[in-house]
Amino acid sequence: MNLLDYIPIVQDFPKPGVGFRDVSPLLANPAAFSVALDLLNDQFAQSDYDVIAGIDSRGFIFGTALARLTGKPFVMIRKANKLPPETLRVSYELEYGSDHLEIRKGLLQPTDRVLIVDDVLATGGTLLASKQLIEMAGARVCGALTLLEIAFLGGSKKLAQQNLLFRAALSV
Repeated sequence: MNLLDYIPIVQDFPKPGVGFRDVSPLLANPAAFSVALDLLNDQFAQSDYDVIAGIDSRGFIFGTALARLTGKPFVMIRKANKLPPETLRVSYELEYGSDHLEIRKGLLQPTDRVLIVDDVLATGGTLLASKQLIEMAGARVCGALTLLEIAFLGGSKKLAQQNLLFRAALSV
């Protein structure tokens, strides 16, 4: 099964000139979703991590499914003002502005080794902001995982420069 057949490019979304990789068809196909989860799980199967942190919003889908599969706890990294107090917050730059991410205080412990999960790696800014947030919470990031890497955008190189171990199930 070629999973890329289930992740089409939607041109000029969310703005002109952008080719958006839509995971909706993959999620709507139980067989494709199952294969995707197995591929994701294989990426860090031999790694020692305690907690999965998923990034708002599609990282929740893959992160919670992996948490269920592995028996690991799941923690949400949310966009600003979506979690009740108390939270930690970090700002980060996007191609077209800036944004904020938050995590609930007290959910991560200093001994936790966290695997960050999202759907797509583009430029790497969101994963690096998530790493910073988890470290602010006192835990250690042991890696980052996405279903898809858009290689020409250089995100994995940016992550490597910041010593963040990264793996993707698929790359285009």
